[in-house]
Amino acid sequence: MTETAFLAAFFFPAAAAVLVFFMKYVSAVLQARVRLAQDAAYRDVATKAAAAQNETAAALADIRAQLAAITKILKDVE
Repeated sequence: MTETAFLAAFFFPAAAAVLVFFMKYVSAVLQARVRLAQDAAYRDVATKAAAAQNETAAALADIRAQLAAITKILKDVE
């Protein structure tokens, strides 16, 4: 076997192994970034949902107060 064939037989499998591990590492990094972005988006949605729930609770309390006032007026009229 010639020297270049020996080097090629050693280099190409080694380069392929390094390339596979590099691609696996890059894939893991990209997945982590996507997962982090999704977590941030879920956190944002949860914050908005909590704010909307608080606004709804405040509006419901206001409606109940108005209904109580109307009920009192109607009882006074009777």
